[in-house]
Amino acid sequence: MAKVWLEGVPVSLSVPSLARRVARLLRTSLFIQVACALVLGVVVGRLWPGLGTAVQPLGDGFVRLIKAVIAPLVFCVVVTGIAKAGNLRAFGRIGLKALIWFEVATTFALLFGLVAGNLVRPGAGMNVDPAQLDAGAVEAKTGGGSLPSTGEFLLHALPESAVGAFAENSLLQVLVLACLVGAALLHLGHTKVPAVLPAVEQVQEVVFAIVGFVMKLAPLAVFGATAHLVGQYGLGVLSTYGKLIGVCYAVALLFLLLLAAALKAFTGLSLWKFVRYTREEMLLALGTASSETVMPRMMQKLRHAGCRDDAVGLVVPTGYSFNLDGASIYLSIATLFIAQAVGVDLTLGQQVTVVLMLMLTSKGMAGVPGSAFLALSATASALGVIPAGAVALLLGVDRIMDSMRVATNLLGNCVAAFAVSRWEGALDSERAHRVLNGELPLAPDPEATDDTEAKVAEGSVAGTVMTKAPVTDASVPAASADVGRPVAEAADGNRPVEAG
Repeated sequence: MAKVWLEGVPVSLSVPSLARRVARLLRTSLFIQVACALVLGVVVGRLWPGLGTAVQPLGDGFVRLIKAVIAPLVFCVVVTGIAKAGNLRAFGRIGLKALIWFEVATTFALLFGLVAGNLVRPGAGMNVDPAQLDAGAVEAKTGGGSLPSTGEFLLHALPESAVGAFAENSLLQVLVLACLVGAALLHLGHTKVPAVLPAVEQVQEVVFAIVGFVMKLAPLAVFGATAHLVGQYGLGVLSTYGKLIGVCYAVALLFLLLLAAALKAFTGLSLWKFVRYTREEMLLALGTASSETVMPRMMQKLRHAGCRDDAVGLVVPTGYSFNLDGASIYLSIATLFIAQAVGVDLTLGQQVTVVLMLMLTSKGMAGVPGSAFLALSATASALGVIPAGAVALLLGVDRIMDSMRVATNLLGNCVAAFAVSRWEGALDSERAHRVLNGELPLAPDPEATDDTEAKVAEGSVAGTVMTKAPVTDASVPAASADVGRPVAEAADGNRPVEAG
């Protein structure tokens, strides 16, 4: 216990012990909780594979809970975004610019993967006999399904039933419905339907509250998913496919560096600061191998970081179907890997065919079981020189690639949201810089409202030393538990809130 003098009054400083600080981090930091769950999942999966498989429902259940609120969230965000923007033409421009960005980004990702595959040649020297591969295993993985054609994909994006769009969790169909409802609100005006928009906004707040509740289960989900992954596939796959894994992850990292440069050029924002701002969501997406688990929170954080509602509501959900940068990198490298493994050298013309094929097939991958294998099988069939059964070579490594695909897809969509918002003039750049610099927290820490005495006992809040001392003179400012507490601007900028 140390003493300092504050305006002539001796004040005792309560310095928290290391155990107290660690306990508080484990209790309040979602990032620390998820990181610990990730490590624990690896240990359990490695030492007790059977237990790792048994806890898989923890991850699956979390994903189901998050998916249950995605459709209503997208609907509410898009409807309010269009209604508040008051300009349906501007919304159309955002959609067009988003599609242009998506096409450029995914095409570049495909070409980037092909260049790396030709330079490194991850499948060279394997000399695999396709006749020895189990082609039936690929069919079992994909459930005998197929990727939709371009016409089928576009037709499926149109809702056949308003209820069915939500029941099937079809984001594109929900997006179309939301655009129609938002356009109808603009057409009728707020005077004819004054209660509709406030009701939608209130539903949106309820959905975000549900997401907050479900996110508390994130550590359990990461533990279950990681333990199952390590328990089922083990770590031996790293030695067998080490070169392919290394190439894919290295190319993804280089691609993200280029995205960071593009984000800096377009908006002046730092991708690294954005990753730090969304570190809990990024770690959760990696742990569960699903970007859908963090979609609601990412949309919330993008809006908080200065992106207008209509831009976030259109760009992010559409990007989940049209902007699969990580999947594009994997598909291009995997195609070359398969060809090299079976001794087939693809000509330049055949590789151009690969790019064109994957540009089309990758757009229909979202939500299709075993979509990567379906896209690779379709590409192999189109080329006519790679045995379709050779796709089975990737069965043992595909799950390991999920983390790369998820992280790259997710960051690619977030960069697209910032870039398209800036392009359309729908980005509050000053606010974005303040949020990414940590000056505007998303919400005050719930722990900040706890009992004052408990705060003093633990020592500090947000890195500021708390003090406690008796005050004997009313003229002396009270050296209470609130001394040194930082104050941050609230999200609406009108009132201060306690920073957590």
